[in-house]
Amino acid sequence: MPPPSPAPTPDRPGALNWIIILTLGVIWGAAFMSMSIALEGFGPVTVAALRVFIAALALTSIGAVMGQGLHRVGGARAWRFMVTIGVLAVALPFAMLAWGQQFIPSAVAGVAIGAVPLLLLPLVAIFSPEEGIGPRRVIGVVLGFFGLLVLLGPEALRAFAGSVDAAGALGTLACIGAAGCYAIGSVLTRRAPKMPPLAFSAATLLAASAVLVPAALIVEGVPQSWPTRPTLWMLYAALGPTALATVMRIRVITTAGSLFMSTVGYMVPIWSVIFGIVLLGEELPPRLFTALALILIGIGIAQSRAIAASLRRKRGA
Repeated sequence: MPPPSPAPTPDRPGALNWIIILTLGVIWGAAFMSMSIALEGFGPVTVAALRVFIAALALTSIGAVMGQGLHRVGGARAWRFMVTIGVLAVALPFAMLAWGQQFIPSAVAGVAIGAVPLLLLPLVAIFSPEEGIGPRRVIGVVLGFFGLLVLLGPEALRAFAGSVDAAGALGTLACIGAAGCYAIGSVLTRRAPKMPPLAFSAATLLAASAVLVPAALIVEGVPQSWPTRPTLWMLYAALGPTALATVMRIRVITTAGSLFMSTVGYMVPIWSVIFGIVLLGEELPPRLFTALALILIGIGIAQSRAIAASLRRKRGA
């Protein structure tokens, strides 16, 4: 009988966490497309509020049935973490993304979120040093970020320099700001008190709903119509990239670390571009393949120690 697999760590995330990361890349890659379609029928604050509120209801109900209800969150310290994460890492970035995507294509928003690993590095070094920031991870992250720059292309790079219309530049900056919120949220999630993932997810989404729902009602009011296509894609955004993905994300961060979780940031832009091409008819940029190569090489370098350790364990078994 082979020995039991060791518990996941930042250096040895394990096969299940790799599967979750790959799945999250697909789920979140489609999220930007779904948000763009939802914005055809609803205002940006309403999109963010509905997405979070529906996901919060779903996870609260499922958690109660599975014995992972809100009573499993814990005391006042745990709730302080839940509220902080809900506001900074859910409500604020969701609102920023929805607002920014009014002015930029969904694929550009997906690429902007790829800044998460770069923004996360200094935060992990300061607040979560046990995850380890070695030279391979730094090189891999930087190389992957260069891949994102290639994917953006010279036109988008000029947008960052401010040589395009203000709305497009502000929309892009809003999405990068959302990436910064996700980076902060990853570190907070890693440091939060331990609790079941469904309880954790439901609590943070409820905290975000408490902020976004009143804001949507004040700013945009109650939706006067519910067009079919935007509504269906809104439901997908709520149940897939928000409810299901939040549980998966918390599982990865609490077992394998926030830096390992950040590798999904390099997969999301690729999938966001692919979905935009296949389902929205966007033209395939030739630089996509160069960018893909750089991104995958960067991930390989950043996670080379974990990959090598996994291969050694398999040979030993």
